[in-house]
Amino acid sequence: MNNGHFTVPEPINEPAKGYLPGSPERASLKAELERQSQTVVEIPIIIGGKEYKTGNMGTVVMPHDHGHVLAKYHIAGEKELRMAMDAAMEAKEMWEALPWEHRASIFLRAAELLAGPRRDKLNAATMLGQSKTAYQAEIDSACELTDFLRYNVYYAEQLYKQQPSNSWAVWDHMEYRPLEGFVMALSPFNFTSIGGNLPTAPAIMGNTVVWKPSQTATLSNYYFMRLLEEAGLPAGVINFVPCRGSDVSRYVLSDPRMAGFHFTGSTEVFSSVWTLVGENIKSYRSYPRLVGETGGKDFIFAHSSSDVPALVSAMVRGAFEYQGQKCSAVSRVYVPKSIWPEVKEGVLAETAKLKVGDPRDFTSFMCAVIDKKAFDSIAGYIDYAKESPDAEVLCGGYDGSKGYFVQPTVIQALKPDFKTMKEEIFGPVMTVYVYEDEDLDAMLKECDEAHPTPCPAPSSPRTALPSPRWRQLSEMQPATSTSTTSPPAQW
Repeated sequence: MNNGHFTVPEPINEPAKGYLPGSPERASLKAELERQSQTVVEIPIIIGGKEYKTGNMGTVVMPHDHGHVLAKYHIAGEKELRMAMDAAMEAKEMWEALPWEHRASIFLRAAELLAGPRRDKLNAATMLGQSKTAYQAEIDSACELTDFLRYNVYYAEQLYKQQPSNSWAVWDHMEYRPLEGFVMALSPFNFTSIGGNLPTAPAIMGNTVVWKPSQTATLSNYYFMRLLEEAGLPAGVINFVPCRGSDVSRYVLSDPRMAGFHFTGSTEVFSSVWTLVGENIKSYRSYPRLVGETGGKDFIFAHSSSDVPALVSAMVRGAFEYQGQKCSAVSRVYVPKSIWPEVKEGVLAETAKLKVGDPRDFTSFMCAVIDKKAFDSIAGYIDYAKESPDAEVLCGGYDGSKGYFVQPTVIQALKPDFKTMKEEIFGPVMTVYVYEDEDLDAMLKECDEAHPTPCPAPSSPRTALPSPRWRQLSEMQPATSTSTTSPPAQW
């Protein structure tokens, strides 16, 4: 019986901890970092609340110490993907029939677990597996993900409250129903919060989900999946399937039951998904909803009246926090000639102070880029600039011998359409073009037209935080599987 009118608590942003020297939160997090550093986790596929192990394994390593394995995960193939889709459809009737406040309570409970007893576990996994500093992990895998859970539940209530006006002698009312099939969620490496948000946002609204985590974020995403189970998420509502991106395209995107696709990642991948869905449009039971956030080439455009210290701070922090692996990271800067000498001096002085190292060293400002593919790509851009007569590398470099370390790199381009001014690098590389003050209007036009795929606005309720970018689909081989029963009590 449901005779009450339920309202969820109005959310506020989860306060970020400072992890200052001598603080209890720093000691607690350091202990969890040490524990996870000494453990190799075996990560199963989770379908319908059961574990499946294919024996075809991928690995999660520390990007800052790429010889150190943190986890090994089982890779889903065609069989497991089809099982996940079946499980999502089987759970659908129960889940969508559940009163919305019961669904909401599960995700609000998950938020409390994340903000409290599971905070260190998610932060430590993000620091070690995705090479984030304690502060970057805190605002991501603790605060922003907690906010997503709380705010999404609150916004769901606000949506359900939207009702039509009444006609004369008629009480008009509307009920909202979920989509008619399952939702496929593809999440990124660079934000654990987005890894959690992409499957949970549709689930809050009564949908069931097949979730493919990013290969390099599998550990933190797995811990979040366990947290959802601990919070009471029923079996089959979200199915956790690490797999090849090509297998998602081959077996999931063409399935007639796919009703939604939730994605953060590259423009190229999302465009190919859109194309594939269009080619299969007549085979779906309903028109799939496609929701995607893609990358870009973020910029700072400076005027001669700029406050130079503020500009320097914006450039350095904007370009180099989390190694520039955000679509909101500063990648290109336009500076007028009149203030460039002062700006250059400030940028080089501040950049020289940045410490690059292991995230377990709480004095590190930057850590390693995510994997070898990213490292090689970024190094290629730096080498190109070094060899080109149209650019000068003012500082920076790279060393991948132990970890995938790229030093904060500043390039001065001698022409506005230089390669690193136009192409997305997704690393700690900032390119500056110095323009004549009188060419302001022409440079504004150049800035506007230099890159065809601007980054979307942040979708998080934490408006001060950057929006994420999913980098790539993992390429692994399928295999057969065996299943076990429910997840262990202690995850």
